[in-house]
Amino acid sequence: MLDREGFRPNVGIILLNAHNEVWWGKRVREHSWQFPQGGIKYGETPEQAMYRELEEEIGLRPEHVKIVGRTRDWLRYEVPDHFIKREIRGHYRGQKQIWFLLRMCARDSEVNLRLTDHPEFDAWRWHEYWVPLDVVIEFKREVYQRALQELSRFLSWPPHGERRHSARYLRQPHGRGQQGQTSKDVPAQEVVGCDGTALAGAKR
Repeated sequence: MLDREGFRPNVGIILLNAHNEVWWGKRVREHSWQFPQGGIKYGETPEQAMYRELEEEIGLRPEHVKIVGRTRDWLRYEVPDHFIKREIRGHYRGQKQIWFLLRMCARDSEVNLRLTDHPEFDAWRWHEYWVPLDVVIEFKREVYQRALQELSRFLSWPPHGERRHSARYLRQPHGRGQQGQTSKDVPAQEVVGCDGTALAGAKR
């Protein structure tokens, strides 16, 4: 489904933990990292597409997150020709995206990268909000920067010098109900739900 200018409607997801760190996924069999994103199907609203992509790509359901904000309008990027299938070149130009900022209300163990037969990511980590754009594929970098800048207005930051920094540990994919292959060095920290209360027995 393309608009008149050749852009496919799409959603992007910036998922926060209690420390305003963002969920950062490593693409399957690649050395690039990105946020979850995906196309809006015919008849879907951007919010419906966001919840579907959230579950398909990282295994989280609506009850696991809270919407903090979204971009006011579409953010667009063009895809270079060599990334476009030959049969749609000349018609397809790229993506136009609505970006959502979400707060995670669940434990890290709820993340499941293998919910579908065609996973998008094979590892993930929490990262400082201002992610390193040099690890994002070049044609997406400007949109990432614009989305992060616009959505940062919804956040309240701790006083200067008290901001937490991500430990940057990888979480390897695993199925629900299985023991996670999380790094043994991950420090135990309290996990706070979206209502500000600690999740019972939850540590990350």
